[in-house]
Amino acid sequence: MVSRAGGRNSGRMAPGGRELRQLELAGRITERDRMICRVLYEHRVLTTSQVADIGFDSVRKAQERLRVLFHLEVVDRFQPRSWSGSGQFHFVLGPAGAAVIAAERQTTATQLSWHRDAATALATSSQLGHLVGTNGFFTALVRSARERGGAELAEWWPQRRCAAAWGDAVRPDAYGIWVDGRRRLPLLLEYDTGSERLARLEAKLEGYAKLARAVGYPTWVLFRFPSLGRETSARRVLVHGAVPVATAVIFPGAAPDRAVWLATHDSGIRRRLIDLGHPSRVLDGSLHRSGLDR
Repeated sequence: MVSRAGGRNSGRMAPGGRELRQLELAGRITERDRMICRVLYEHRVLTTSQVADIGFDSVRKAQERLRVLFHLEVVDRFQPRSWSGSGQFHFVLGPAGAAVIAAERQTTATQLSWHRDAATALATSSQLGHLVGTNGFFTALVRSARERGGAELAEWWPQRRCAAAWGDAVRPDAYGIWVDGRRRLPLLLEYDTGSERLARLEAKLEGYAKLARAVGYPTWVLFRFPSLGRETSARRVLVHGAVPVATAVIFPGAAPDRAVWLATHDSGIRRRLIDLGHPSRVLDGSLHRSGLDR
């Protein structure tokens, strides 16, 4: 058979522009690039430093690779302005990246419900800072696991996946499972920015109690606060007989697995994330008597 280009190709038509681009892309992206695409699809937006957290030894190396991926349209980027000027680049999934995810899932970008306009609309969203902060909590855990070894972020669900799983019962900002050695600690994250009234924070606990009753066991609810004053005020209303709550003040980029957590049922020292122990032991008061959950 003679192709439209005039040569023989054993019965196959010459690939068009879109197919050629996909073939070129397949030869240029790495498994780490694919991982970045998966995280951006699932969690919507990452900063340069957060991308470095999940897959690079330095921010500079992340910058270099992201520059290549941007020109390949694997990622899109924007640079929000703040009172101090332009911040670091924020990255969302680009059209070529959506095609990578679609190919992995044997579907199309349209069926993924991915739209370029929706992704780039995050640049002006009032929820951008909250979403970036939430994602940064988990990318910092990934970085800690990579640096230390013997630890792993085994699960990381975004808010929309939590909503799909639990409906109107509760709407955490994210869900995760932190593994350190042989111990596992499931967690539900509330990433507080200081904008909600304390009464609203308190009201959330009944939803978490409802979830605990539905699944038959409690799960740690972690409140991250932006300042010690905010944490101190909030702890007064974050005590519930059926909900294990721990609080911490964590600044962007800091490691959440360190000894920064204080359970609301406990007035002792701050503990490492994994040392919060089994939530039932905290609720029945045994943590006060026996110390850390081993």
